Amino acid sequence: MPRSLAVILAAAAVLAAAACAPATAGSGGSGGRIPAVGAENQYANVISQVGGKYVSADAIMSNPNTDPHVFEASASVATQVSAAQLVVQNGAGYDTFMDTVENAAPSSSRRVIVVQRLLGLPDDTPNPHLWYKPGTMPAVARAVAAGLAAIQPAHASYFRARAAAFIRSLAPWTDAIAAFRARYAGTPVATTEPVADYMLQAAGADNMTPWALQADIMNGTDPSAQDVAAERGLLTGHKVRALVYNQQVTDSLTQSFVALARSNGIPVVAVYETMPAPGYDYQSWMLAEVQALRHAVAGKTSTGHL
Repeated sequence: MPRSLAVILAAAAVLAAAACAPATAGSGGSGGRIPAVGAENQYANVISQVGGKYVSADAIMSNPNTDPHVFEASASVATQVSAAQLVVQNGAGYDTFMDTVENAAPSSSRRVIVVQRLLGLPDDTPNPHLWYKPGTMPAVARAVAAGLAAIQPAHASYFRARAAAFIRSLAPWTDAIAAFRARYAGTPVATTEPVADYMLQAAGADNMTPWALQADIMNGTDPSAQDVAAERGLLTGHKVRALVYNQQVTDSLTQSFVALARSNGIPVVAVYETMPAPGYDYQSWMLAEVQALRHAVAGKTSTGHL
């Protein structure tokens, strides 16, 4: 991810200054609300659900018009991170700006949960959109509960209970995935990026789009003419039953795929990299995505926006 030197230096300066400042009374170490940060708003949402009344969670990335892959840290981000006692970030090369601001002012009291490491995934994991993997957020919720309990041991049972309740609340989503798989396993679909690929795999859909094209679009590079032609052939040849596209980040090429799908009667399904807000929590967002996929396959109905 490109980062301007000025932005990084500004963030480092703010973090260094914050590291030298005395702790505030509301730091949460023994009784106040624990300041926490989720690099993406879906992680902040889970922190809030697990931490409840004892946590104040902020999200760094929540603007649906922002491309997370080219997000640049700022001085305000540095301020948020420097004040946090618990941080959850994705890893897998997705939010490396968090490493920059954390390293600028290391703190022994800051607990950082890197989801990629929590799941035991290597640094070169090709698809960083880990929150679409059904097993991710249960692991995150447990880790958040443990981290918060270490900060405020008196409320450990509260955090564990809320994490368990959160995990149970994912059942409608996982049940919807299982129901789709039971009825529509092997359904061919096309994608523009691998945003929802983990969920598509769990649902048993067959992603026909060349991986190279997905990766190139995700990384902001031009796909090969051969891969573009293959994608167009999937749509014009009616070889897929839906096009799943990243609604949050589009360009002329992806827009042309969406237009081609629509003109050929293939429903489109919008997916997002950060949680649409307001109106959603993590659970309802993920459930809405599966329902949109089912509507596309079963009823040929497009969902261009959540």
